Amino acid sequence: MIEEMRLRDLGVIADATLPIGRGFTAITGETGAGKTMVVTGLGLLLGQRADSGAVRSGAAQAAVEGVWLVPEDGPVAVRVREAGGDVEPVGGGAAELYLGRTVSSEGRGRATVGGRTAPAGVLADLADDLVVVHGQSDQLRLKSAAAQREALDRFGAEPVSAARAAYRAAWESWRALDAELTTLTTDRDDRAREADQLRAAIAEIESVAPVAGEDEELARRAERLANAEELRLAAVTAHTALSNDDGTPDVVALLAEARRALERIAGSDEALAVIGEQVADLGYRATDAAVALSGYLADLDESGPHELAAVDERRGVLAGLVRTHESVDAAIALLETGSARLVELDDDGDRVERLQIQRDAAADELDARAEALTAARRDAAERLGAAVTEELHALALPDAHLTVEVAPAAPAGHGRDEVSILLAPHPGADPRPVSRGASGGELSRVMLAIEVVIAGVDPVPTFVFDEVDAGIGGAAAIEVGRRLARLAESSQVIAVTHLAQVAAFAGNHLTVVKGNDGAVTASSVRRLEGAEREAEMARLLSGLSDSDAALTHARELLATGRAVG
Repeated sequence: MIEEMRLRDLGVIADATLPIGRGFTAITGETGAGKTMVVTGLGLLLGQRADSGAVRSGAAQAAVEGVWLVPEDGPVAVRVREAGGDVEPVGGGAAELYLGRTVSSEGRGRATVGGRTAPAGVLADLADDLVVVHGQSDQLRLKSAAAQREALDRFGAEPVSAARAAYRAAWESWRALDAELTTLTTDRDDRAREADQLRAAIAEIESVAPVAGEDEELARRAERLANAEELRLAAVTAHTALSNDDGTPDVVALLAEARRALERIAGSDEALAVIGEQVADLGYRATDAAVALSGYLADLDESGPHELAAVDERRGVLAGLVRTHESVDAAIALLETGSARLVELDDDGDRVERLQIQRDAAADELDARAEALTAARRDAAERLGAAVTEELHALALPDAHLTVEVAPAAPAGHGRDEVSILLAPHPGADPRPVSRGASGGELSRVMLAIEVVIAGVDPVPTFVFDEVDAGIGGAAAIEVGRRLARLAESSQVIAVTHLAQVAAFAGNHLTVVKGNDGAVTASSVRRLEGAEREAEMARLLSGLSDSDAALTHARELLATGRAVG
């Protein structure tokens, strides 16, 4: 529940602290005083979109802070810790959670969760576990089929939620199979064409039988063969210099003569012996190089124009693959992966048959799950209609009868049901959908009655009602106040209202007070008790806070409210 909320520079509110606490809190005030800013501020704390237009004129930014009382180890506390924040234990398994939101006049904003900066999305994640907000727009939303179905599903609790989850799983399974089958059948010609192209490409690659890196090796061989004469001349010249048979001094012979000369005298000086070893090593190396050049020349002689032609021919074949597949490696990769794809494409006929069997089985499962969901909803609909009808009788609609109809509808992710809430406001009247037949006042009471009934099976920590009493008055308003007080027995209730008949039942009455310094209008919030509360109630009743008749009526209403409490 919300313990306290502070608003600064939000709309017409300069700085106000709202002490809320348990039970039923009514918020009243003159038109334009900023009552709606309380709901706006609460919306900011719940992650709703920030609007720079909500910043008070002349202020740099608006700020909203809230203190919630939450279970110390509940889902809210867990989510807060995941976001890097924390809650402060206060004993009895409860903890205080601090939330904050700022909005600058330029539209920038910042959110804090449990003392740490966090994305506004974290506030939205927490919202469902903290507060349910109802305003006049939510009364209009109740006219939608989706909202009516959601209300029924909430009331249906575990039986409906379990049936809906099972249906949803069956729906996703059937839809995936149907989509795959549709793709196969609609794209059959394209897939056949792909198979033919892939088959031709694989046949071409297999006929060429490329080897990874082969094109680069062939390029090097072609370069060598194209320059064979120059390579031979260089090798012959080098070989002749190293070793020859025509008696001309060569490197090998000269090094051998130098080695022998040094060996004869090396015993007389170690330094000269070392040099002799180096010369001997050079001789061995020169000999090895000469032998290698002989082998190179022999190999070069065996290569001829016929080998160069064969290399060029092979390179031409590989070039054809490269033109089609960008590279030899890409062609080899296609050969490795394309075969599996070709098997898949060639299997289309059998695959279609298998998918049809699987889809039919999934459709049967979906039918069974849909029927189970419809049965659960119809059971819940009968109970919801009876319970809401009883509530409406207590809300000054003594002859009203509400029914919840579950009719067949086109399959969708939420089921195959269309849920309609029908209201017969008096005997003899045909039940008509609330989306068309209910007045504003009736719609307000239907929404309140539904919330009171649903709260019995699906409790919500805090309800916020923004002028839920719109369009009603008199005895009906008294019963609305009475029902809000009843709802406050199990949940915290905050109601922004303009009716004294509703405010009389609140255990905590706050008023938004407007002041005017001639330039800027600013509002603050004050808790009312005793004579101040009586005066505010009189103002709500008659527009005059000091009217004796209005004060008398106000005291009577407050006495009625205290009797209920």
